[in-house]
Amino acid sequence: MTRMAEDLRYPIGTFESQPFSETQKKKWLDDIRSLPEILEQAILNLDEEQLQSPYREGGWTVHQLVHHVADSHLNAYCRFKLGLTEDNPVIRPYEEKAWAVLDDVRILPVNISLTLLHALHIRWLGAMRGLAPEQWQRTVFHPGQQISITLWDLMGSYAWHGKHHVAHISNLRKRNHW
Repeated sequence: MTRMAEDLRYPIGTFESQPFSETQKKKWLDDIRSLPEILEQAILNLDEEQLQSPYREGGWTVHQLVHHVADSHLNAYCRFKLGLTEDNPVIRPYEEKAWAVLDDVRILPVNISLTLLHALHIRWLGAMRGLAPEQWQRTVFHPGQQISITLWDLMGSYAWHGKHHVAHISNLRKRNHW
């Protein structure tokens, strides 16, 4: 893979775990709180041809990215709640690439997923805001990666995830002068 392709694939780098702190918690919670609005702004005034443009060669279209973020964060919310209510539950991986070509993604407009994200993030924040520091150390087990992940790192990775995909769209807009 060329350096340019790497930059297009990971425009903000990869997720890096951070130690627990109230400052970092507020930052990640704010990233999750603001994502639906920021994503909505990132696609504002794009026409259908632009929405059907891939963010990089061989990558998903903007349309698919928006639906993917909703699918991914819906799974994140469920994973998080499982982690709060069960001891190191096994979370269910899913085939993101297969989900990205299903009829709901192919046919439905992106505003459906944006609406879902707005409501979902309100619920998710409601579940996270009052957690005690020790609750952030609860874990879920990812069978595909064969690791236990703390709720702290789970939240951080999804805070990163939203910004990662917004950057895909924003960078595409800049490259194409949209």
